Amino acid sequence: MKIGVCGTGSWGTALAQVLCDNDRDVIMYGNQPTEVNEINELHKNSRYFSCDINRNIKATTDINVLKDVDVILLAVPVMAMESVLNQLKDILVKKVYVINVAKGFYPKNDERLSVMIRDFVGDKAIDVISLIGPSHAEEVILRMLTLVNAVCENDESAEVIQELFANDYFRVYRNNDVVGAEIAAAIKNVMAIASGTLCGLGQGDNARAALMTRGLAEMTRFGMFFGGKPETFLGLNGVGDLIVTCSSVHSRNFQAGLAIGKADSAKEFLANNTKTTEGINTARAVHELAQKYDISMPISEEVYKVLYENKKPSVAIKELMGRSLKKEYI
Repeated sequence: MKIGVCGTGSWGTALAQVLCDNDRDVIMYGNQPTEVNEINELHKNSRYFSCDINRNIKATTDINVLKDVDVILLAVPVMAMESVLNQLKDILVKKVYVINVAKGFYPKNDERLSVMIRDFVGDKAIDVISLIGPSHAEEVILRMLTLVNAVCENDESAEVIQELFANDYFRVYRNNDVVGAEIAAAIKNVMAIASGTLCGLGQGDNARAALMTRGLAEMTRFGMFFGGKPETFLGLNGVGDLIVTCSSVHSRNFQAGLAIGKADSAKEFLANNTKTTEGINTARAVHELAQKYDISMPISEEVYKVLYENKKPSVAIKELMGRSLKKEYI
């Protein structure tokens, strides 16, 4: 099978290397000539990594090379996905498997990403599969042990992707709970912003453990409302991804929260941020959906207020701690 990777960022590069390590036929497409040239000529992508990458990885700025591939791997930010999908649907000459690795909601209607992708690509997709789980590109590129899920309602399609990627450092499971897995993957970024904010304000392990635990409760409550299965939130796409994103300096969402916490304000960070931080848009989407369907999401709501209403994080934490006392519940 020939695989086209859309995006020469950190995840696209790391997953292209996994595929090349597995002797797959891979071509990367990117719109940054500097990155493309460096991949081809120096076998590096120094904007994201200091190490060399697999010498068999090839890249191009010509999207037309993807027209006859068998698999499309979408490794682009959510905000860029609509543009890329519009281009792909015009050039694809046969049906393909579409793999998505982005996490969040479609900004225009707060829809899950697999639904958005199907809406754009239509009958040109054999299936849409999410490849998600507790993973950072910075570790995958070093071939450090990583476990993720291939998420699709069709188990046969998930198995195709599982076989493409799995090797001795990158283990792939299958999960058929698309709703639960996608929602968990999105909301954990909101919790990572909250976790970083706690650190920035000088809080410690106790606070972050509580944040992750109560964050898991919110994630589960929200996901189950829309039909997600409870066991999903206790697996790789739930608690696994939550732990790694809320704990690691590799997480852009954690780093965003850290800066916001240190300043006790999101204003300066939002004015100067140039990195993809998916949790920012996700916080807005979760707020809108929780308001619409009356779902209790107290941590997510405070993150939204810090990001969109200029609320001080220190005030948000004080109000969370001062909520009425109750039994612990999901």
